Amino acid sequence: MAAAVARSGFRRMFSISAFAPPKAPIPPPKADPSPNLFISGLSKRTTTEGLRDFAAKFGEVLHARVVTDRVTGFSKGFGFVRYSSVEDAGKGIEGMDGKV
Repeated sequence: MAAAVARSGFRRMFSISAFAPPKAPIPPPKADPSPNLFISGLSKRTTTEGLRDFAAKFGEVLHARVVTDRVTGFSKGFGFVRYSSVEDAGKGIEGMDGKV
């Protein structure tokens, strides 16, 4: 009798019906538009001036900076660009997205 009670208790503890299905993930809210852009995938030879010149094709650039290694002075492969307006930043995103 004790064995039967132990088995039924074991089944109740590990019953699949006791678990609820996972809830659908809630998508994160969209970010507010900003004139500041993070640029990644840059060559090690990219300079701040080169990034500024390339980004200026899509709008007025207020500030551009390539992050460099302290020892070698080469680019770490990413940088930042600040445009004068959100519209220029949007053009920059469209123009630079996926470019080599």
